[in-house]
Amino acid sequence: MLRLRTLVPCLALPFSLGAQTSLSRAEQAVRAAVESRGDEQVAYLERLVNIPSGSLNVTGVREVGRVIGATLDSLGFASRWVDVPAGMKRAGHLVATHSGKAGVPRILLIGHLDTVFEGANQRWVRQDSIGKGAGSSDMKGGDVIILFALKALQATGALKDMNITIVMTGDEELPGEPLGEARAALVDAAKQSDIALAFEGGSRTTATIGRRSASSWVLKVTGRQGHSSGVFRGGYGAIYETARILDEFRRELAGEENLTFNPGTIAGGSDVTYDTLTLSGAVAGKTNIIAPITWVQGDLRAMDEAQILRAKTKMREIVGRNLAQTNAAIAFGEGYPPMAVTSGGERLLSYYSGVSNALGYGALTASDPARRGAGDLSFVAPYIDGIEGLGALGSGAHSPDESVNIPALTMQTQRAALMLQRLSREKAATFRRSRKI
Repeated sequence: MLRLRTLVPCLALPFSLGAQTSLSRAEQAVRAAVESRGDEQVAYLERLVNIPSGSLNVTGVREVGRVIGATLDSLGFASRWVDVPAGMKRAGHLVATHSGKAGVPRILLIGHLDTVFEGANQRWVRQDSIGKGAGSSDMKGGDVIILFALKALQATGALKDMNITIVMTGDEELPGEPLGEARAALVDAAKQSDIALAFEGGSRTTATIGRRSASSWVLKVTGRQGHSSGVFRGGYGAIYETARILDEFRRELAGEENLTFNPGTIAGGSDVTYDTLTLSGAVAGKTNIIAPITWVQGDLRAMDEAQILRAKTKMREIVGRNLAQTNAAIAFGEGYPPMAVTSGGERLLSYYSGVSNALGYGALTASDPARRGAGDLSFVAPYIDGIEGLGALGSGAHSPDESVNIPALTMQTQRAALMLQRLSREKAATFRRSRKI
C-alpha cells in the first residue's frame, strides 16, 4: 500500500548537508570535473543516439546496454544483463552495482535504454546548442547524465565510498507483459536500496516527487445490425451506444482533480477487425446499416489507488446502462502504479534544491503530478522514496522532432553529481523507510 501524503514544511526539516548554500572544496572539484568533460559527454550521447534502439529492437537495445555497461565497468561497477521471458519479445535490462562504505545510503539510479522512434532519419544532428535524434532527451540524454556524473565523482575520489545500484530498463517506452515480470529486476533493486533518483526529462526549476498511474482499458460494444431506417425504433446500434458511454464518462468523471481517461482509438461499423495489442484495425460499413460492433481503447491516469478504484467502478456502472438492443463490456489492463507524494520525497527535493542553489542554478519546486507521464520510478514507490526529473532538458519527446538542450547537460550533470555526493555523506538511516508495505 502506498503511503498517504504527509506535508512537511521545508522549515521543519533539520539542517543537513543538503541545505548547504555554498560548495565545499571537494564539491567545487566535482563541478569542475563535470565541466571539463562537456565535449566528451556530447560525443558519447551522439554515439548512443546513433544506435537504433526502439523498444522492440532487441539487438539495438542490447547494444546500447553493452556500451553503457562497459563504461560502468570501467568506473568500478559490476554490470550484468538481466533477461526477460522470451515471450515478451523485449531485450531485458542492464543492472550495475557499486559497493562502497557500510552505513552509506544505498542509492538506486534509474534510466532506460529504449526509444519510441528509431531509423536512419533519427540519427544525431547538431544545430548549434541543440542536438536532435531519437532518445536525445528521452532518455539517452538522461543516461549520459548518470554516466558523466559518476565519471566526475570517480575522478575526484568521491565515488569510492558510494553504494549505488543502476537499473536501465530495456522496455520503458513499451513495457513487456506481465508487468510484474517485466519490472522484477527493478523492484528487486528497490528492495535493496534506501532512495531512488530517476533521470527522465529534467527542468531548470522543478523536479517530480509525485506522479499519476497509467493503465489501459478496452471497451467492446455490440448491437443488433439492421436497416438504418429502424435505428430509433428499438435498436440503437453499437456506435450510438459507444457515443453514449464515452459522453457519460466525460460528464460524470471529468473534472476530478488528477483523474484523466482518454479514448485513444475507436473503430466501428458493420465489418470490423481490431487488434488490441497493436491498437490497429480496419472497418467497413454503409450509411444505411446500423453498426453491430465498436471497439474503443484508452488509458486511465490517477493519483492514488482509491481514485483508480472509484473511477473503474463508475466506468463499469456507465457501461452497464445499455441502450436498447445493445451490449457493452469494459476491461482494464495492468499498468504503472501511482507514486504518492511522501515526506521522504519532499526531503529529497529539498536536497536537490539545495544542490542547485549552491551551484548557482536556483531553487527547485515540486512539479504538478498531473503534468508528468508515468515512469519506472513508480514501480519502486511502494518500497523507497524517490525523485524524478533529474535528466536532460529538451523538447519533442515521443516525436520525430525530439531534441536536447546541449549546454544544459552540464547543469544537470553537476546537479546529479553533487546530489549523489551530499546524499552519500549522510547516514543511511536518514532516508530509510519502514519496510511495512
